[in-house]
Amino acid sequence: MRFGDLTVLVGPQATGKSVFLEFLKLLLDSGPVFRSLKKYGLDWGKKPDEFLDLYLGEDMRYIWRDKHSRIRWRGKQVDLGDFVRPKRGAQDEKAFFIPAQRVLALSRDGWLRPFGDYRAGDPYVVRDFSEKLRALMESGLGRGDAIFPQVGRLKFEIRELLDESVFSGFRLQVARQGPQKHLVLSEKGQEAKLPFMVWSAGQREFVPLLLGIYWLMPPTKVSKRGSIEWVIIEELEMGLHPRAIVTMLAIVLDLLWRGYRVCLSTHSPQVLDLVWALRVFREHKAEPKSVLKLLGARQSQSMLQVGEAALRKSARVYYFDRTTRTARDISNLDPGSTEAGEAGWGGLTEFSSQVAEEVASVVAERSGDGL
Repeated sequence: MRFGDLTVLVGPQATGKSVFLEFLKLLLDSGPVFRSLKKYGLDWGKKPDEFLDLYLGEDMRYIWRDKHSRIRWRGKQVDLGDFVRPKRGAQDEKAFFIPAQRVLALSRDGWLRPFGDYRAGDPYVVRDFSEKLRALMESGLGRGDAIFPQVGRLKFEIRELLDESVFSGFRLQVARQGPQKHLVLSEKGQEAKLPFMVWSAGQREFVPLLLGIYWLMPPTKVSKRGSIEWVIIEELEMGLHPRAIVTMLAIVLDLLWRGYRVCLSTHSPQVLDLVWALRVFREHKAEPKSVLKLLGARQSQSMLQVGEAALRKSARVYYFDRTTRTARDISNLDPGSTEAGEAGWGGLTEFSSQVAEEVASVVAERSGDGL
């Protein structure tokens, strides 16, 4: 697979998208991953099967078949047995991974869980994501002010979209119950502070995602965070209303404008709708304002820069096909393609097409009967 500035993975459940992305993170960040595991007292004795259980999750060792499983990275084959033997030397982290299980980062009390709060058999990317958010919150985020909306975090136009599509006028804040801190939602001028467990499902899913975006976007003139070059997001649409998904896509375009390479997995046709629209816009030399109209965003100078960057960036889409056990490039997203995987955009539009065809058939048939 070749990556674009934006790379999207689609396909049914259990076709390998998550494992693929976790291995991508490992190949980019082997040094930081090994050091982190050692820091928390986890040891795999240089054994590949034990490492896979620690990194991918309990009993995930069994996905690796010695006679059939291979890793090729940048044209070279990687020997897993040699790879899991940590080497000396510093290595900066290059990829930030936002996992599909991100809601697990918040405890029932509404606070971020530390790395050591998880079992050793829980996936590394979940524990690492949770620990990074905990450290972000403990650094003082939200102290004396709302976490959302917050001036200096996200562009004003994106905050406006989020307020409308996710928070509906509520503020995300830090509250205390004795010594325990927790996240709450509150309305301006109202005393009620809503704890995590009474939030909507979409809000519970989105808040860890929002904090991950904050981690990537320092409140300074620096557009990126340290050495991070890649952003990996699993199922950004999880729990979100279609309007909120569009807002999240605006954030993805902002990440691209900042210079990150973004890799997504998704089950949402809206994500591919955007990729397809951007491809057509590029071919027809559309103006950046067309991108902003698509997103429902204000045409401010800063957002026009985001739209302009989106039209310059490359995008690739891969379909993980369960039948053939291959990942195929369907980047053209041609609805007239003779290949079902591309015409149906990796299965995401198949049902809609089937519904349209069947409704048209019934209407034509009944019209022919004079009814």
